[in-house]
Amino acid sequence: MKVDFSKLDKAFENRVRLQIMSVLMVNESYDFTSLKDLLDVTDGNLASNLKALEKEEYITIHKSFVGKKPNTNYQASAKGKKAFTDHLNALEQLIKQQKK
Repeated sequence: MKVDFSKLDKAFENRVRLQIMSVLMVNESYDFTSLKDLLDVTDGNLASNLKALEKEEYITIHKSFVGKKPNTNYQASAKGKKAFTDHLNALEQLIKQQKK
């Protein structure tokens, strides 16, 4: 069986974007500070990778206030969930093919 490399998404070649999507796939939403702490990245690094995922429409952003503090939450969009699942399935096929 041939691996469909077109299912490997360049958006997920970056480690931080891969981690962000992994977190958002198993959580309904996650806020900026919690993601930053979990992934141990800088504000700028996280912001630029979130922006890249938003540009692809793989995540949605919800801004609100908690008391007087701004709070930004992120969710994986339906498009992002499909793209990520397709990416993981292609990787799995590639790994299985290498076992033979």
